[in-house]
Amino acid sequence: MASAIKQGSFQPSLSSYQTPLSVRLGCRSGAITGPTAGMAPGYVQGNLAVLPQELANEFLRFCHANPKPCPVIGMSEPGSFKVPTLGEDLDIRTDFPGYLVWKDGKVIADTTDVSEFWRDDLVAFVIGCSHSFEEALLQEGLPLRHIDQGTKVPMFRTSVRCTPVGRFSGRMVMSMRPLTPANAIRAIQITTRFPSVHGAPMHVGLPELIGVADVMKPDFGAPVEVRDDELPVFWACGVTPQSVLMDSKPDFAITHAPGCMLVTDKRNTELAIL
Repeated sequence: MASAIKQGSFQPSLSSYQTPLSVRLGCRSGAITGPTAGMAPGYVQGNLAVLPQELANEFLRFCHANPKPCPVIGMSEPGSFKVPTLGEDLDIRTDFPGYLVWKDGKVIADTTDVSEFWRDDLVAFVIGCSHSFEEALLQEGLPLRHIDQGTKVPMFRTSVRCTPVGRFSGRMVMSMRPLTPANAIRAIQITTRFPSVHGAPMHVGLPELIGVADVMKPDFGAPVEVRDDELPVFWACGVTPQSVLMDSKPDFAITHAPGCMLVTDKRNTELAIL
């Protein structure tokens, strides 16, 4: 799949982007064109799926039927590019670092601004992102190799099928983080507290049971080593709507490019169940 992160693109220092608004303005101006991991620590980041109004209710029901990969944290009114519950100064068309535009299940454009594609009948869905629970894992001292290596988390289009609703069906995407057994148990305990951002893992170990033949060959993101004393731990992923678009083939859609998230004004602590 195409990615909106270009080879050699400039990615400014994380220290410049400590607040949600500064990140959104950086995306809007074109200063940020790469992954948002590590930006505006403490704030919720979100995935994106935009569909025509005639499909919006059906897609919302699909998300409700598949809350692990598709937890909706915000939704626009038809034609609006604002989601006030997630931020006052927020523009869905410009405030992600990268977008993919889809037609009939295929990517037709890879861009940093979708204003030219916006229509009065579009509805935007913002879906919870694992960056929120990753912050909680790091605070507990659990190592995350993709962050240590400065790469995107590896993501796999698994053989696990989503619950179909109407025209929407397809295979679930899961992100993978290698952890020792003890750290995997602790990660399960921690991420269970974050159901709005995918919650506890879907699968631990034996990747072939979910259709992953080679953990070093992710469908999205970058590969990371799984050491001999570690288990691959798989979480449901917000890239799942893109897998569903490939299978369901709606005539038009917009998504974020993997790794390129919306940084909202919501705090991660608002999503945690204490």
